[in-house]
Amino acid sequence: MQLITYLPGNSALVLDSPHSGVVYPPDFLYTCETSILRKAEDTHVEKLYDFAPGLGAHWIEAHFPRSYLDANRNTTELDVSLLDEPWPDPVAIDPVVLSKVRLGKGLIWRTTDDGLPIYQRSLSVEEVMHRIEHCWKPYHAAVAEAIDAAHAGHGYSLHVNCHSMPAIASSHATNFPGEKHADFVVGDRDGSTAIPALSQRVCAHLTALGYRVAYNHPYKGVELVRRYSDPASQRHSIQLEINRKLYMNEETLELTAGFDTLKTHLRSLVEMLLKTDPRQL
Repeated sequence: MQLITYLPGNSALVLDSPHSGVVYPPDFLYTCETSILRKAEDTHVEKLYDFAPGLGAHWIEAHFPRSYLDANRNTTELDVSLLDEPWPDPVAIDPVVLSKVRLGKGLIWRTTDDGLPIYQRSLSVEEVMHRIEHCWKPYHAAVAEAIDAAHAGHGYSLHVNCHSMPAIASSHATNFPGEKHADFVVGDRDGSTAIPALSQRVCAHLTALGYRVAYNHPYKGVELVRRYSDPASQRHSIQLEINRKLYMNEETLELTAGFDTLKTHLRSLVEMLLKTDPRQL
């Protein structure tokens, strides 16, 4: 069972999609309805960017679902109430991190975005360790390898962490339930994972295409942009959220007529980034 794809590129641009996986491992053993659980996926994001490797971008994609293991979380962001025995490793104590864990959105999800329980059982330490070993570690290793290669080859790296978001925030998805989302959200953790000039260039490009763009709200970026960025060393990471209403039916998960236009616009964004040297901004 292939759980990760890594396609090396020859440019300074790295794209990764940690949440578009649809391969549900047999040891998941969830009890909620699959149709509800699938709404946790960043559905079709990998299709929106499938042109990128052909342009020279590095591409990493998770095939396991985020509800099985969320690669955009630290391994310390674990809801220990899920377990049938004590967790042997450190767990997060940061209040911001804990707010997501309390929503059921830690490393291993406890609930769906609507607050429905995913399991009617406790998980063992062994099975959580298995998920970390076979999903989290290889995914993060691939992202780190791609960024290192991009930086070594060009003196800088541009990393875009690719996501999608519902048109309206669900009750247990963020700390802003019911919020109507913009078309795009560009996140750089308040300028700490990429120089603001680069983030603003992305915002300006999308705005010029007619989209409504938000900056660092309600999504600032999480573990993948935090862990692998260092703007002072020319390692820049941005989280990019796309509103699903632009390209799909959120109930049926089917693509809509907007998909092709959006994909064309994303290609123009990627082409712009391929020509951007952050050292010149």
